[in-house]
Amino acid sequence: MTVYTPRRAARVLLVDAAGRVLLLAGHDPARPDHRYWLTPGGGLEPGESPAAAAARELAEETGLRLTPAELGEPVEQERIRFPFGAAYYEQEQQFFLARVAGWEVDTAGLDAVERASITGHRWWPLDELAATTERYYPADLPALLRRALAARPEPADPPAPPAGSAAPAGSADVGSTAGGAPC
Repeated sequence: MTVYTPRRAARVLLVDAAGRVLLLAGHDPARPDHRYWLTPGGGLEPGESPAAAAARELAEETGLRLTPAELGEPVEQERIRFPFGAAYYEQEQQFFLARVAGWEVDTAGLDAVERASITGHRWWPLDELAATTERYYPADLPALLRRALAARPEPADPPAPPAGSAAPAGSADVGSTAGGAPC
C-alpha cells in the first residue's frame, strides 16, 4: 500500500505581455527519464500563507520579486498525487496569476533539490503548449490558463520588470529544455 505524505503548495502562472506562460523544465531525480514542464512554485513552509509561498517560490526560481498582495487571490485549486524522489505526495495546491511585461529568468535562488531537478525554462505560447506532445503539469494547464486569463483580463499596462532588472526574456533556457519538477 502506498502511503502519501500530505503537502500544501502554491504555484504561479506567470504570463508575459506576449501572452506566453513561463514553465520550468526538469525531472524527478529518482526517475531521470520522467521529464516534464511545470509552473514556478512549491511547498508552503510552516505558518506560511499560499500567497506568501507563491511569492517566495517565484523569487527563488525566477528572480522575480512580487508581494503576496500583487499576486492577489488564487485563480484555481487542485489536489494531486505524485511520486518525487523516494516519497509519494498528496498535494493540495493553489495557483496564482501574475502578469509582467517581460522577465529575464534568474535561477540563482534555486535550492539543492531544485538544482538537482530543474534543468531549464521556456516562455510557452498558449497555442504551442496546447499542441505539444511534451509532458506538463497540471495536465489541464492550457485550459487552466484560459480560465485564469478570461477571469482576469490583461490590465491596460502590465507591470514592468523592477528597476535594474534585465531585458525581457524570449525562449531563454538554462541547460536542457526537456522536463520539470514538482518542487
